[in-house]
Amino acid sequence: MKISEIMTRDVVAVSEETPLKEVARTLSKRGISGVPVVDGAGSVAGVLAESDIVRREQGVEREDERGLLVRLIEGPPVRVEARTAGDVMNAPAVTIGPDDEVAEAARLMTEQGFNRLPVVDGGGSLAGIVTRADLVRAFTRPDEEIEREIRDEVLLRTLWIDPASVQVSVHDGEVTLEGDVGQKADAELLEYFASRVPGVVAVRSDLSWRLEDPRPPASDPHVPAPPRTR
Repeated sequence: MKISEIMTRDVVAVSEETPLKEVARTLSKRGISGVPVVDGAGSVAGVLAESDIVRREQGVEREDERGLLVRLIEGPPVRVEARTAGDVMNAPAVTIGPDDEVAEAARLMTEQGFNRLPVVDGGGSLAGIVTRADLVRAFTRPDEEIEREIRDEVLLRTLWIDPASVQVSVHDGEVTLEGDVGQKADAELLEYFASRVPGVVAVRSDLSWRLEDPRPPASDPHVPAPPRTR
């Protein structure tokens, strides 16, 4: 499943010059916890979350802005002047593309603790946003939709395996794969990619194959070996 299938296209965004008071009113009015920050060209410059505003209101710096040694020498953090979104935003923004897989968004959010990712087009302009809530909704997909994606996207378009050679069944998100594929590597790749399809909770593989992993061809005795270097 692609990001474009689950992202929100009507994005609430602010500019770098937007006053923090106005950003706070926007978050409260829209019932959202963060917004992308765009520059004058419409490119994503950063991301601002409500926690950033609260932290600045308390007059403290982010823990990562000063090293431990500096904090010990300088003492408590001083109040930081911050009036606009550009003063507070987290930059550079971690973004994702509309053609990226949903699994990649889940990985980024999990590993880096993000609640949202701006979606940018090829030119870096804001195209949408994807949140943890979007990923949760993708996880509740019906079994029929999961099966269709495994057949059309994984088997046919990604691995170039004839869907007629593999039987795919899905029950409550549990996938069973049966059939005969060309090589052991094909079976392993199919199981891996199927497990990354949103909504899949487990994969049971009963696949068989005709060939083990291909071995590299033996060197031609008529071709001299490259000289050894010391």
